[in-house]
Amino acid sequence: MRTRPLLLGLALVTAGHSLAVPAQEMNGFDLKGAAIPVEQIYPGGPPRDGIPAIDKPEFLPAASATFLAGGDGVLGLVRDGVARAYPIRILNWHEVVNDSAGPDPLVVTYCPLCGTGVAFDARVDGRVLSFGVSGLLYNSDVLLYDRQTQSLWSQMLGQAISGPMKGRRLILRTLTHTTWADWRKSHPATQVLSRNTGQTRSYDRDPYAGYESDLRLMFPVEFRSEGFHPKERVLGVRIGSEAKAYPFVELGKTAGVVTDRVGGTVLTIRFDRDASRATAHGADGKQLPAVVGYWFAWYTFNPKTAVFHAGAHRPP
Repeated sequence: MRTRPLLLGLALVTAGHSLAVPAQEMNGFDLKGAAIPVEQIYPGGPPRDGIPAIDKPEFLPAASATFLAGGDGVLGLVRDGVARAYPIRILNWHEVVNDSAGPDPLVVTYCPLCGTGVAFDARVDGRVLSFGVSGLLYNSDVLLYDRQTQSLWSQMLGQAISGPMKGRRLILRTLTHTTWADWRKSHPATQVLSRNTGQTRSYDRDPYAGYESDLRLMFPVEFRSEGFHPKERVLGVRIGSEAKAYPFVELGKTAGVVTDRVGGTVLTIRFDRDASRATAHGADGKQLPAVVGYWFAWYTFNPKTAVFHAGAHRPP
C-alpha cells in the first residue's frame, strides 16, 4: 500500500537520476524505439502490477453502496442502457478496471496524479485487450500495458508508445466525472463497482490526501503553464487537431451553460458547481467524449490548447 510521503520520496529519488543515460528497459518493458523520449519515462515506485488492475469487477445496486458518501467522486458511464459508477476511492488503489461484460468491452482508467478518468473501448482491430498498470509514468500520467503484446499505452494520449502496438490508438468513450449524489440522482438504477476486488486495500483512506491542493508535482512534466493552480480541474475537449480547456474556476463565473466552437464543431458545455461536473455536448444534445483532470496534465499533453475565459468569451 502506498502513502503520499512514500510517493513523494520516490519522486525525489527519481528526479535525482533524471540526467542518467536513458534506460532501454524499465519494469521489464522494452523501451527501444519508443514513440516518446525514453528519458521522460519515470518509474513511479511500484513494480509492474504493484498497483493491481481489477479484472473481474463485481457491481452492486445503488442502495447497497452504503460505503459511499454523497460527495464522493465517481466516474459514471452508460453502456447498452446500463449505468455504472466507478468510485474514485476504489480507483485510487487500482487505476484500471477491465470491464468486459456486455458486447462492448471497456477499460476504465484513472490516474490519481493527474486526476484524469478516461474510458476506452478495449478492442483494437477486433481483438479485445486486457490492461494492467506498468508502474511507469510519462508526464506524471500512468502508462498502461496490454497483457496480450506487452505494449505500453499512455492514458492521456490514448496511444501505444512502445511494443508491437506502438502507434495504435484506443477509441475514447464517454465518461462523466461527478459526485455519487449527482450520479445516483440522474441514474437511480445505476450499478456501483464493489469493494470486493479480490485485493485488500484501505478504501476508506485516500493515499493521495492533500495532493489536489498542493502546488508541487511529484514527477517532472514536459510543459508547464502559469495562469491557474496546477491542480485546477478542467474539462478538456479535443476535436480534430484542436484542443480547448474549460477551467472549472472560469465555468463557475457563467450561468452553467456555454456555447462554443472547437475544431469547427459547435458544442455546449454544461457545468454544475455543486457536483463539480463539466460535460461537453454536441448539437444533438448527446454527451461527447472529453477528459476531466488537472490543468497541468491537460496542458502538458496539449501545450497549444485554447483556454476558455468567461470574461472574454463570445458565443459562435
